[in-house]
Amino acid sequence: MPNRPGERLDRRDFMIASVATIGASAGLVANASSANAQGSPTSAAGASFATVYTGDVIQGKKVVSALDLDDLEPGRKHLLYFQGVEMPTGQHWYVSVTVAKGAKPGKRVVLVSGVHGDEMSSVQTVQTVMNQLDPARMSGTVMAVTDVSRAAMEGMQRRWPNAGRGIDLIDMNREWPGNENGPTAPSRHAGLLFNRLLRPNADAAIDFHTGTTGFEVTAFNIAGMDVPEVRAMVELYPVGQIFDNHVYPGVLHNAFMDVGIPAFTPEIGAARVLNLEMIGPFVEGTMNVLKHYGVVAGPMGRTGKDVSVFVGNSAFPILATEGGLVEHLVRLNDKVEPGQKIAIQRNSFGEVVAEYTSGVAGAVTGQRSDAMAEPGNPLVFILFHKDAPDRSETYPE
Repeated sequence: MPNRPGERLDRRDFMIASVATIGASAGLVANASSANAQGSPTSAAGASFATVYTGDVIQGKKVVSALDLDDLEPGRKHLLYFQGVEMPTGQHWYVSVTVAKGAKPGKRVVLVSGVHGDEMSSVQTVQTVMNQLDPARMSGTVMAVTDVSRAAMEGMQRRWPNAGRGIDLIDMNREWPGNENGPTAPSRHAGLLFNRLLRPNADAAIDFHTGTTGFEVTAFNIAGMDVPEVRAMVELYPVGQIFDNHVYPGVLHNAFMDVGIPAFTPEIGAARVLNLEMIGPFVEGTMNVLKHYGVVAGPMGRTGKDVSVFVGNSAFPILATEGGLVEHLVRLNDKVEPGQKIAIQRNSFGEVVAEYTSGVAGAVTGQRSDAMAEPGNPLVFILFHKDAPDRSETYPE
């Protein structure tokens, strides 16, 4: 979570901020000549941009350090690796990129997954969409990036294991748009991807997620519904909940929004598993979005008009106050009322040590899936409507 206004800036934060400032200044000088020599893009400034092949080939797939979709042959699929940040050994993390380049020009839609390393259903959703596309019959381009946080995915864990100051776990979905000269590898990795791969090739973007390890969510979309282009996309999904909130800075879909690219975040069930039943509606909705933009032809599938959709602008978290086993009394998507008991907790003797009730009227969006909890663990998130929603929300992303 970002620091709230009024929070004290501790010594570690101060040092990170100082390193970021110094590193950016030094990096700009040190990298200027090499960047020009490599023909690196200047997309952040909007001046010029071109594909840069590193000359490496991994498992038969060419490696790029920058990509311009206009440079790819139309009417076919392209499988590439994007060269990300370096590891401590000096080798690079490589990110998988699949491009379905239509035979005719049109809109460019970017599909992203794997920003968190434990979110498997998001990856399969994007892969399933890409497998349905026939570039020879498309107008426009769909680019899929399916394993953004490679270091986290290797251990199937949420956060990037950063070794810069000892072992540190960094949530990459608090780093966007990143900084190519930032103080951590995830920050630099995000900057490289955003500046050289994602932003320059997107007219619209969807960043797919799931719940995190130990916490399961229902099917819902996170979106700023006050933005017409975003609302148009989100309403094409036959998904039962919408979290209508811009949430906090640092998440990828907000980085897209900040540069004028409409974007939102689907959430698809539990981490570390493939929820095939829940993946289906998100595939259907994403294909609807591609039809909406004219990238693919054909009739629309089911949309939000075909299901009962609950829309809320705030998420009410219920946190454990004790340690022990948790028994849920409600299920995902259940409607709850203020004062309704939703969970109880027992200690090792089987004694009830805590009872938890809802403070709002809303719908259950997420629940702790691990059977045990310690004080401070989120147990339940309830989606509800608040007349004056917070700009920075805690939510089960």
